Amino acid sequence: MPDSSNLINVPVGKLGIIPLQSCTALGEKVDKYLAKWRAERHNDQKDSITFAGYEKDSYILKSSCPRFGSGEAKGTLSESVRGTDIYLMVDVVNHSITYKICGQTTVMSPDDHYSDLKRVISAIAGKSNRITVIMPFLYESRQHKRSTRESLDCAIALQELIAMGVDNIITFDAHDPRVQNAIPRNGFENIMPTYQFIKTLLLTTPNLELDSDHMMVISPDEGAMNRAIYFANHLGVDVGMFYKRRDYTTIVNGKNPIVAHEFLGDSVEGKDVIIIDDMIASGESMLDVAKELKRRKARRVYALATFGLFTNGLEIFDKAYEDGTIEKVITTNLTYQLPDLFTRPWYSSADMSKYIAILIDHLNHNASISQLLDQSERIQARIAEYKATGTITANYKAPKVD
Repeated sequence: MPDSSNLINVPVGKLGIIPLQSCTALGEKVDKYLAKWRAERHNDQKDSITFAGYEKDSYILKSSCPRFGSGEAKGTLSESVRGTDIYLMVDVVNHSITYKICGQTTVMSPDDHYSDLKRVISAIAGKSNRITVIMPFLYESRQHKRSTRESLDCAIALQELIAMGVDNIITFDAHDPRVQNAIPRNGFENIMPTYQFIKTLLLTTPNLELDSDHMMVISPDEGAMNRAIYFANHLGVDVGMFYKRRDYTTIVNGKNPIVAHEFLGDSVEGKDVIIIDDMIASGESMLDVAKELKRRKARRVYALATFGLFTNGLEIFDKAYEDGTIEKVITTNLTYQLPDLFTRPWYSSADMSKYIAILIDHLNHNASISQLLDQSERIQARIAEYKATGTITANYKAPKVD
């Protein structure tokens, strides 16, 4: 396991994690893993000056962004960051945080969260050894290309962060990872949660048949096809795709409305079907696809998405579950999760905190993360375990090598 490896490279600097208010819960879980591993790790160099501050109860550095009555804010740090290897964590789509402007309560928007990130970077003032921004949902990632006279918000934001002194950016399942071309000389990691999805699905579903006769993976649109192919190849099943037929003569809320979902692929009759996408926003598109699959006599429909935003609430998914349209929805904890989600029988959460902790641990040691990014071996081991026993254990155990 990567988390128990004996990382002996000299750390880049003292480890410091700064989870912004939007990412407090995830940051605390990551911190607990790191503190536990480093306390248990055997390393003869831990007492040397180069490893000073290596073993701590917590690596979280306190920061805040207090606001004035006008809504303006400032970033503050409560302790020194000089020479520290900083990992800033921010959830730009966390809508649970509010502040007041002239006495009126306002929900923090993605723009507010992004501005707070820049404020904390500004407060660091170039004194850290290195800054890595962990932004699971990439800010403005859906505005990644120019179709007409419009802004290129995501590319501008990436360039702005690099200009402020950020060395590396880590994101998950970017809407279009090619946006990294805006910063070609800097670190940009786009990480896929495929292993965590498969683990959660197998752990919570006892009667799946993982073969092409009984299962199929569906891409809800052409943009998600690569994601679906990768997922299907690991499971050894076929792929299908819906494409969105739009009315290009009309614009509603800044986009052309979807007229119909057209299907390309083999028959889904009698098969369990997995729909996989990067996000569930309102959920209407995902459920429209699920309805089309059920109309084509699919057996059970599972909806997997990295980010569960549920911008229109949970009621439409409650109804879809009650009428048999969907069997289960799985999203990650990379973004804010509505508390009511965990009361729903149709919902399961894929925890990403351990994976993020492993990445931070390796990066702080300047160790390679190539094996962490390619989880093919672990995925196949989990699938083999499921096929042999009908379930999987909560924690992965590497197979013994004779």
